[in-house]
Amino acid sequence: MINTREQKRIYRHQRIRKDVQGTTERPRLCLHRSLKNLFAQIIDDTTGKVIVGKSTLAKDIKSKIKSGGNVKAATVLGASVAEVAISKGIKKVSFDRCGNLYHGRIKAFADAARGAGLEF
Repeated sequence: MINTREQKRIYRHQRIRKDVQGTTERPRLCLHRSLKNLFAQIIDDTTGKVIVGKSTLAKDIKSKIKSGGNVKAATVLGASVAEVAISKGIKKVSFDRCGNLYHGRIKAFADAARGAGLEF
């Protein structure tokens, strides 16, 4: 049985995904949040390919942070994902927060990615 909070997140995610689609010009930046880590992927939905995938478990990020499930880790991950995306020629993305509320780690990730040069 899924708890009520998770069920609400799933409903929000389904509602968001009706409008948020990743294209080749503007791929989808999908952010998954667990208790201990964050996972980010830039996806082209037209071809079904993951262009960039990074998490707080990556060696270059893990060396900079103490824990993967806090705001500092989200900030480091956001800057890192934006850096890799820009190096691959991706400047604009559509942000998919996967039904999570826009505060805390999600907001810190988004602000860091915008600060590093991604547009969404």
